[in-house]
Amino acid sequence: MTQELGYKISETNFRTREGEIDIVAVDNGTQVFIEVKTRTNRGFGSGVEQISTRKAQRLQVTAQPYLAEHGLDDAEWRIDLLSVEMSRSGRVDHIEHIPSANEEQL
Repeated sequence: MTQELGYKISETNFRTREGEIDIVAVDNGTQVFIEVKTRTNRGFGSGVEQISTRKAQRLQVTAQPYLAEHGLDDAEWRIDLLSVEMSRSGRVDHIEHIPSANEEQL
């Protein structure tokens, strides 16, 4: 999905004491930190609905060490969300992409 969007993946599963970011990518010079939520059952809501305020804050805090480690303190950055809904057989039924979720959702 990220390559279909034209993103260049820099790293996956970036971890710090504060948390983990599933995918780090670049979109037209902007650093993008992507949280991926996969669900096989909507009984608990969509993947996007599963992002708590606390998790959103942790994502923002976790992005900071990545930026610092890579000399990107002044870089443009954002957090995107990907919600992947799958059937029980493992088939992807739906993908929802929410760019700039740190401004709109979080």
